[in-house]
Amino acid sequence: MLNPFKIVEKILRSKPGPGLTFSEIHVFEAIDLIGKEKAVGRIKLAKKLGLGEGAVRTLLKHLKKHGLIKVYPKIGCKLTGDGEKIFRIIGSRIVGPVKIPKNPLTVGAYNVCVLVRKAANVVGYGLEQRDAAVKVGALGATTLIYKQSILTMPGVEENCFKNYPEIQNMLISTLQPKENDVIIIGTANNQEIAKIGAKAAAIETLKRIYAS
Repeated sequence: MLNPFKIVEKILRSKPGPGLTFSEIHVFEAIDLIGKEKAVGRIKLAKKLGLGEGAVRTLLKHLKKHGLIKVYPKIGCKLTGDGEKIFRIIGSRIVGPVKIPKNPLTVGAYNVCVLVRKAANVVGYGLEQRDAAVKVGALGATTLIYKQSILTMPGVEENCFKNYPEIQNMLISTLQPKENDVIIIGTANNQEIAKIGAKAAAIETLKRIYAS
């Protein structure tokens, strides 16, 4: 079975000399954006990813080199068969992002959540998810596990939203989790960074599923 994380690891190791100016989350965000829009130009991709055109040019060169995209002069970049497989793998396991209000479990003014399907067994105490979010500029990430129709924090059995049922109800109705799904809330003082933090934490979680 195609392992998207091994391919991305090769991309991140493939440039000699000075380090790359894009990271793992940028690679997956690029594949996701191209997959959703079917074809994307370099300028639009740079704007959406928050990267300079030079960094995006290098990113696309490596995606092409590893057989994930094809570049067409008039329409931009399109996913290849393997690129589509990675797009579908990520899309089948990660749901969101969804904006949510500030709440007692987060520290930033902006909060964005994503769901990772069937990931509870690879979550420790949520430290890996927090660190992944901080690495891309977020203030942190809060990891929640859906069990027996409530949301709990790792290592804690009680409902962490018992005093704030409206937030739990919104998360459940919007993301529609199933038993042992994981919800990650990225938090930051900027909405875009909160979103990237949540998605980076989700990618870190999904990576652990493939490594287990």
